[in-house]
Amino acid sequence: MPEPDRAFATVAEIANAQRLESLSPAAAAAGLRPGQALRDALALCPDLASRPADPAAERAFLGALRRWAGRFSPWVAEDLPDGLMLDITGCAHLFGGEGALLARAEEDCTGFGLTLRAGLADTPGAAWALARHAGQGAASHRSGDMIDQEARATRSRAARRHWTRGGPAPRASVTGTAERVAPPDHTRSALAPLPVAALRLAPETVDTLARLGLRRIGDLSGMPRATLARRFGAELTRRLDQAFGLVPEPLSPAPPDIRFAVRLTLPEPIGRTEDILAGIDRLLPPLAAKLATAGRGARRVRLELLRSDHSRQALEVGLARPTRDPDRIRPLLALKLDAAEAGFGIDALRLAAPLTEPLAERQQAGHADAGAAARARQAAGPGLDDLIARLGTRIGLDAITYRHPADSHIPEKTAHRVAAAWADPAAGGWPEPPAPRPLTLFPPEPVTAAAPGQPPAAFRWRRRAFRVAAATGPARITPEWWLDDPAWRSGPRDYWQVDTEEGARLWLFRAHGGLVSGGWFCHGDFG
Repeated sequence: MPEPDRAFATVAEIANAQRLESLSPAAAAAGLRPGQALRDALALCPDLASRPADPAAERAFLGALRRWAGRFSPWVAEDLPDGLMLDITGCAHLFGGEGALLARAEEDCTGFGLTLRAGLADTPGAAWALARHAGQGAASHRSGDMIDQEARATRSRAARRHWTRGGPAPRASVTGTAERVAPPDHTRSALAPLPVAALRLAPETVDTLARLGLRRIGDLSGMPRATLARRFGAELTRRLDQAFGLVPEPLSPAPPDIRFAVRLTLPEPIGRTEDILAGIDRLLPPLAAKLATAGRGARRVRLELLRSDHSRQALEVGLARPTRDPDRIRPLLALKLDAAEAGFGIDALRLAAPLTEPLAERQQAGHADAGAAARARQAAGPGLDDLIARLGTRIGLDAITYRHPADSHIPEKTAHRVAAAWADPAAGGWPEPPAPRPLTLFPPEPVTAAAPGQPPAAFRWRRRAFRVAAATGPARITPEWWLDDPAWRSGPRDYWQVDTEEGARLWLFRAHGGLVSGGWFCHGDFG
């Protein structure tokens, strides 16, 4: 961690450029802002310390804070990306009142090394507005309109209180507790001086309102709703009604976390592939035991390498079917270890199954038709699933597909592709077409008839001349009248299997014309 008084920021790669994502109070006081290019920030603040952003770790940290906040209320929801929402109805008296509850939360966060900015109101929208915008003046659209519109670098922001990490928490807040607490039934008066951005509106809407001189919530509350909705859309009036409690906005607390993960802390940093594999061998059996206890199998397994410089690397593999067999998971993880970067050494290994599915000890046979493919897969054993998983580890599971028969007489639509990892092979045989179909189909290509006939006795295709030795047909195929397929706007087609004197066996058809003109075309090659 950098020194408490040193400017610090996390950096994310956005549009192929490194930009600041989160700032410490010292960095904000130095005039830096989120979204600023890293090289511009270093020019303004040469002693800036930075670290790559880790969204997964930040989301996990917010989840840990959500579990901590359960001490104040059983109804806690995450307000991504950096907030929590609590319903403390019936809970405040347990801590001596609402003010005492807020003071207790701030005290706990200070002990964690975090900063906090909280708001309390009758509605979630009002509490969100007070927590993030209490004590802030409404920004003017034009530069120079307000005397307090001074330069960023001269405005102290060290007391902004968020849950972000980065040094000890400030002891005092810009706004007092009274400004961040709306008394019961006084929501309108508490929100009136806040900027319109406190309504959780899109930046474009906030900018448009500022151009019209509507900078505070109090400027909007007395205006006709029909006029606001017609000019700015229903989102503005909906956010107003949610903040004032006219429209319900229930909280959706996160369900209890069900985690299938195990961790191995190492006495000394490691870096060799053999050592990582040895750690995986120790982690797989307890992970399989957890999955077996819950009756589930892993569809995705993630190996996290926790390095000694406090960074981490995640290697993830997918499985074609849910499993908890260590012997089937280990080879897939071994294939991914070529991409592992030990850096200064790996201090700990974490193995998790973020995606699981129910897995019974024995597959139950259901309806005869529905269970035919599953029984065929069981008879074949796990070899096909392991092959799909191994290939998917290299090229991605989405790149491995099956071809399933489709109910259509159109040549291009007789089959469709489905992901092999998420579907069973087609049960039974493929339907026989009324006439032989070529092995290779391609978009119809024009054919120039050099001699008359059905089909032409001689023709040119792909700048080559052909003479017909034998032909079989015709087989008429009409377009699907209930669908407007641009490729079939030339009307019905008469297909011929043509053997040429040059040795090619082609699939020609004559389009009779419809919305577009017809003619002769080549649609496939029998090889």
